[in-house]
Amino acid sequence: MDCNKVGGLILSLRKEKNMTQKDLAELMNISDKTISKWERGLGCPDVSLLGELSKILGVHIEKLLSGELNPNEQDRGNMNQIRFYACQSCGNVMTSTGATSISCCGRLLKELLPKPENEEHKITVDAIEDDYFITIPHEMSRDHYISFVAYISYDRLLFMKLYPEQNAELRFPQMHGGTLYTYCTRHGLWKHEKLKNGTRRIT
Repeated sequence: MDCNKVGGLILSLRKEKNMTQKDLAELMNISDKTISKWERGLGCPDVSLLGELSKILGVHIEKLLSGELNPNEQDRGNMNQIRFYACQSCGNVMTSTGATSISCCGRLLKELLPKPENEEHKITVDAIEDDYFITIPHEMSRDHYISFVAYISYDRLLFMKLYPEQNAELRFPQMHGGTLYTYCTRHGLWKHEKLKNGTRRIT
């Protein structure tokens, strides 16, 4: 552990939050001299303090120990790069348009990798006026159902959450092109053909 790098990161994160050394020290029940010592690279935080420090500064412990945040390259808003994450414990669903570390219920979540549709996970899309009417002939029991459908174009995401024991039917407004994804609680994420305005593309 490089104490100079760790101290520099603590300093920058503290200033981002508009805190003085005294403010941070009071939150951690330690002296401001200790904070000053860290930030000057004259010592590193004790392991017993890392959890509280990471919580206050809003950064993972691993990043504190490395002394670097390594920000991602800007994605420029391209929603086609979206990534999906789903918690198996509570069903929470999250998305990101770049590399990230996401956790829920105390566990790190892995990115859901989409598979091409198969017979069991086919969908039907009909163009109705300015909408797409989507039907999914899939089991919708409490233990096995379609949890969400996402319709993605270059600059936006339309997301619909589904629940067990309801019909897997929904409508999305048509966008310029786009791709549909469905998530099965038992078999994972599925990617379907790209849509074109005003046409029936998936049967």
